[in-house]
This record gives sequence, C-alpha cells and structure tokens, in this order.
Amino acid sequence: MIYVLGATSMPGWSLIRNPEGRNLVPFCSTHAKFSACEKWRRLDLENPDSYARLFKDFPPRVVVHCGGVCDVEKCEENPDWAKKINVESLAHLLKHLPAVTRLVYVSSDHVFGGGEAPYTEQVVPAPISVYGRTRVEAENLVLSARPDALILRYALGIGPSVDGRSGHLDWLQYRRRKNLPITVVQDEFRSAVWTGDLAKRILEFADSDIAGLRHITATKPVSRVEPAHFLNRRFNIGANLDVALRRDRSVPHLGRVELATVYDDPLARPLPSVV
Repeated sequence: MIYVLGATSMPGWSLIRNPEGRNLVPFCSTHAKFSACEKWRRLDLENPDSYARLFKDFPPRVVVHCGGVCDVEKCEENPDWAKKINVESLAHLLKHLPAVTRLVYVSSDHVFGGGEAPYTEQVVPAPISVYGRTRVEAENLVLSARPDALILRYALGIGPSVDGRSGHLDWLQYRRRKNLPITVVQDEFRSAVWTGDLAKRILEFADSDIAGLRHITATKPVSRVEPAHFLNRRFNIGANLDVALRRDRSVPHLGRVELATVYDDPLARPLPSVV
C-alpha cells in the first residue's frame, strides 16, 4: 500500500491518475473542495494529532509526500503560513511515521535560482523565493530525521490538474475560456516533462531502495514560452500569448534552472521533454 499525501498537487494527481494497478491511497487537505477528492481521506496539515491517527492502523509500505503550498505569490505574501504548511506539517509527519514505512518526499527545482545551471544533486541550494526556502528547510528535515528516505526534485509537470485550472496546460485552457490575459515569462528555463512520465518515474523510485537526494531530469530545458506555444497548437487552445521578462514580474521567477544528475543508473535517465 502506498499513501499519496498531497494528492491534489500536480505530481500527486498524476500518481492517482496513473496508478498502474498499484494500491494507492490518496489524501488531501481538509480544506479541499474538488469533486474528484470527495471520497479521499482527509488530513489536517496543521494538526499534529492527525498524523498520529494516520498510522494508527496497518502502516503503509510507502508514503509519497507531494503536499504543500507551491503558489510562489501566496508564499511571498505570507511566509509564516508557507512555513507552517511546507515545513512544520512535515515535521509532524516525521514524528509519527513508522520506521518500517519508506518515505519519498517530492520537492522542487525552486530550491535553486542563484548560481549557474545545470544543477546537479551536489550543488548547494540557493533559493530566491520564500517558497524555495521552505522547500530547502523541508528537505533538510527529511535528511536529518530519515537517512533512509528519498527526496526527489522535479521542475515542471505538464498535464491535467485536479481543479482544471492549475499547471501550465490547464492554466492556459482556463484563462482562454474566461478571456483572461495570458502572460508567459520568456527568460525562465525549466526541465518540463509530461505528468504521466513523471508519475511512472516517481513510482519506480518508490519501489527502489535508493535513499538520499535525486533529480528527475528532462532531455533538455525549455523556456516557458516554448511549451506555451506548443500546448496552444497541440490542444487547439486558441490563446493569445503575451510575454514578459522576470524583472517585470511582481514575484520571483526562476531564470535558467536546468536539473541535471550525477548518477547514471536506469532511474537517472532523463524523461522526454514536453517540447
């Protein structure tokens, strides 16, 4: 049995949609109101007792933790809240996680931003946002508390979202339907992969005995403009795209953050780039 915490996130939703016959148990926040998760188990992220109840019965073989708040703007506006959700809630989990349960913590390329790409697992994190700093704190908690755990960093997962408006693809479609402006940052480069491929790779890592820190890479980094134009054509969205520079945005945007890896085993193979 695999518990998927934060199943409404892009990686979490991709796992639930692509279970490959696995016994996956999705969890979401008590505040989630999406129709897709009406029958899911709920977890109060800010209540330590909820984590104790989580494991009171038969412990799962694996916990894949995809939870947290990843909205960069909201984290900038309320850093205390961001830390409470992304760091303190993880500390509650680590306190009650059974020793026999494998932990796979899904992190982000937002731990970088300073320095020069490409970024391997050996590069010291240098986040440029509150969100990135909470991810670094969370990773350090996992590494110190569970040496046998695995941390996976990925960049952009392109595919359907649980709410139909999150993620690069659904965001484009939603804003086109609502006739809202669509502005894409042209000097941000990331390792963008399809969420279906991402889910399979996460499950492969979960089934392995690999511990420590690993990057999920793509065959090449792409500007945010490239997948936007590609998705616009492929899915006949019909959006009119505006472009902007990072310096013109009100919240931090990553520059060229290409994930790379120092490993050469089968799970280190890059996933196909979306473009």
